[in-house]
Amino acid sequence: MFAIFSVFYILIAAAMIVLILMQRGAGAEAGSGFGAGASATVFGARGSSNFLTRTTGVLATLFFLMSLGMGMYLSRHGAGQASDSSLMSAAPAAAAIPAATPAASGVPAASKPADSGAVPAATGSSAAH
Repeated sequence: MFAIFSVFYILIAAAMIVLILMQRGAGAEAGSGFGAGASATVFGARGSSNFLTRTTGVLATLFFLMSLGMGMYLSRHGAGQASDSSLMSAAPAAAAIPAATPAASGVPAASKPADSGAVPAATGSSAAH
């Protein structure tokens, strides 16, 4: 059931994006208002709403209501499906993984230098004057 609502949720979001990008902005007629003698205000008539504006409002309302509904559903029934598909639930616990030793992994251990306390002297132009 939650998966069906998730599909509708994504479709509504995509439809809203398309409809919003298809609409003209409020400042699209601002340039014609200064020199062409537009009959409406500078930013267009405010009272009329066309099909795209109404459809965007309906989709935004549906998107908002579905967001609230899905949030309430997940708060009551837990995030069961959301957390089951995460990568962390499939990972084994850290205690279950045995510690690899260098001999068991086939990687040779690093050897200590013979004179570990000595600091190498600077040579060349990097030496202090």
